[in-house]
Amino acid sequence: MYKDKIVRVYENYLPKALGIESYFSVLISLIEVEGSTHLLFEQRSNHLTRQPGEISFPGGKVESGETPEYAALREAQEELNLEPNFVKIIGPSDYLVTPFNDLIYSFVGFLEVDLEEIKPNDEVESVFTVPLEYFLIHEPLKYEAYIIHEINEDFPYELIPKGKDYEWRIGKYPIYFYIYENHVIWGITARFTYEFVKKLKL
Repeated sequence: MYKDKIVRVYENYLPKALGIESYFSVLISLIEVEGSTHLLFEQRSNHLTRQPGEISFPGGKVESGETPEYAALREAQEELNLEPNFVKIIGPSDYLVTPFNDLIYSFVGFLEVDLEEIKPNDEVESVFTVPLEYFLIHEPLKYEAYIIHEINEDFPYELIPKGKDYEWRIGKYPIYFYIYENHVIWGITARFTYEFVKKLKL
């Protein structure tokens, strides 16, 4: 009875992560500075409602109808005030599903412009670069957060084995820190940096 519909729905179905509420995309931005390859970071403006003052890669929300790659490209162009031909995406890197129901894509790209020419928009307090070599020879500090369950009072314990004594799993979430001069690069940005650099060491 349902066979035809099941075939229609699933024969070309593209799987997705369940429970995701928002999709974001960032550009791991590389730039040449005095003949050396650097990573470029932004310090977000203090007037932003989301993560004000924190350090990040160029990026933002994937809008309706956009691909994640296009979103990374658009956000980099907007935040750094660059023309499209000055941002060259090489390809995708890893994506992250956060404990907060966000999925964040990352892409690797080169900014084909002199650092002095970058005049970021008002979402960005400032930009700075770190030599890639620094990350290749310095390991980040690593700490771990634990994700535990906080259960609503009306949870139906009677429907699950062991009831209130059910053994919930505890999740582990790594948090990385890089400290460069007076900059602290941490959290998701540091994790994308760490995973990017790790592949260059293989």
